[in-house]
Amino acid sequence: MRHPFSFRRIAGFALIGLPLLLLLVLVLNLLTYSRLAYEQPVAELRVSQMGPDRYLVLLSAGGDEKRLVLNGDQWQLDARVIKWKPWANLLGLDARYRLERLGSRFSDPAEAETRRPRIYQLAMVSWLDVWELAQKHSAWMPAVDAAYGSSVYLPLEDGTAYRISLSQSGLVARPIQFRKESS
Repeated sequence: MRHPFSFRRIAGFALIGLPLLLLLVLVLNLLTYSRLAYEQPVAELRVSQMGPDRYLVLLSAGGDEKRLVLNGDQWQLDARVIKWKPWANLLGLDARYRLERLGSRFSDPAEAETRRPRIYQLAMVSWLDVWELAQKHSAWMPAVDAAYGSSVYLPLEDGTAYRISLSQSGLVARPIQFRKESS
């Protein structure tokens, strides 16, 4: 009678099961990114001043709404983008994106050295990320055309609002009408 945990069975699992498990983890991580097939709105941002160089920012993205306090004179939104080669698009792989961070900036470099910006992580941090793998090991991922970061930043001004869209070339912010609620 053979032992159920023989060396052959364990070796077979290691050769077949572990790569399949790794592939499953990568696919699940890729699902944390949203599809990008054309320029599409990805977020709205509304700004209300709370004091000198202090702003309340309402960020709406993917059905989520976050209220964040930023200091400085500019806001910055960062995203990660994974773009596939054309032949991979034919297999149904559209470009994908994930909003990463929202933070503040200072337009004056001297002020940026003396005052710390506020930065908020928007995406879940994962120990295994498709974007990072594509950055570090592009030879192992021939279907990936590019994995790049994209940022957009504009002034923090009381009563302003922006619709942020993402295209194949990156993030774009356009002003929209916003009427502050009176308190």
